[in-house]
Amino acid sequence: MEIVTTHRHTDFDALASTMAATLLFPGAHAVLPKAINPNVRAFLSIHKDVFSVFKPGEVDMARVRRLIVVDANRWERLDGLGALQSRSDIEIHLWDHHPEIGDIPAQGGCQEETGATITLLLRRLKEQRKIITPIQATLFLCGLYEDTGGLTFPSTRAEDAYAAGYLLERKADLGVVEKFLRPAYGARQKEVLFRMLQTAQRRKIKGHRVSISSIDLHGHVDSLAVVVRMYREILNVDAAFGVFHDREHRRCMLIGRSSSEDIDIGQLMSRMGGGGHPGAGSALIKGVNPEAVANLIVEMIEGAQRSSVQISDLMSFPVVSVTPETSMQEVAHFLRTKGITGLPVISAGKLVGMISRRDFRKISKDSQMSAPVKAFMATDVQTIDPGRSPTEAARLMVKHDIGRLPVVENGRIIGILTRSDTMLYFYDLLPD
Repeated sequence: MEIVTTHRHTDFDALASTMAATLLFPGAHAVLPKAINPNVRAFLSIHKDVFSVFKPGEVDMARVRRLIVVDANRWERLDGLGALQSRSDIEIHLWDHHPEIGDIPAQGGCQEETGATITLLLRRLKEQRKIITPIQATLFLCGLYEDTGGLTFPSTRAEDAYAAGYLLERKADLGVVEKFLRPAYGARQKEVLFRMLQTAQRRKIKGHRVSISSIDLHGHVDSLAVVVRMYREILNVDAAFGVFHDREHRRCMLIGRSSSEDIDIGQLMSRMGGGGHPGAGSALIKGVNPEAVANLIVEMIEGAQRSSVQISDLMSFPVVSVTPETSMQEVAHFLRTKGITGLPVISAGKLVGMISRRDFRKISKDSQMSAPVKAFMATDVQTIDPGRSPTEAARLMVKHDIGRLPVVENGRIIGILTRSDTMLYFYDLLPD
């Protein structure tokens, strides 16, 4: 017997990948965990005659000879398969788009970083020229869109976009996709969000704005991920975490959302036995109080090594600057000979202003070229820390319509980041 399975709290990418694997392995049984996301459960209830699924207790595990795992790479994320973990006579295939390596040994499959696992399976389905029905294509597109945020998440790859086009060619129904991916938000969710906001606190962790909310839950509440997303957006923080404590069963459901490329939620959750993606993830933690979970989140963020490019990698230095008493005539000479468009103005080692070519528009008389720069410089100067990311620098430049950011550390300017520097980064033109 062959079975295909996936992780607890099955989302659309997991369901889509499970069903796609049954096309690659004809005759394999789709075995889903008991815990399934509400929108996935609603989809299956309508399509139960199209997609045949089993629960772990409905399968004789002693008869299993091949196991196909999709969208997961750790045994602890699977449901009811403990009897298979110690068996050496089982052939295991693993299909997963998470970059980290788990503890499931596999003889086949594909583990590659893409926006969604269904993209990897579609690659093989196309190679084998498998026929995909419009209903199957619609399910696969649900999985692809959910895990890539409609192809907008940073983890999205070009192949994900090609896969979406391929599914639309196969008559995937965008109306159905929109219906089932629309998050449920009702009275229970509003109540939880209100309680979270009542005790909301922001803190700075390694330069990032983070909020962690811990609340007790009584009874089951669907769509908590929607609540955490809204919580993050309302507080306008870089990352938000909801620790939902079920005292009766002594367990915590941890859900995280991040808009910062430096806080990888999926990586944090995988270290807690869960999983996810850079912007979203969750983990179920048993036998731990919520205070300990919150402290662990802070410790992991503080201890995380930033692998991405930082401002300090892009900025120009040493800094060419002028004093407030420098004449506009001298500034014009500096800008022309240095081939730059702006300069910081420094007094007693402190940044007091910026002067740019744009400021020369304020000059109406030739005699004003002899005036000191302090008469024309901009004094409301936006700065940035050397440890921040290029994305954050770009946001500041766009928000304030500026072309350069002084890089300040311990009150002193140590470099300049220009609009050109950030464009080099975003268009991948940095030298190897």
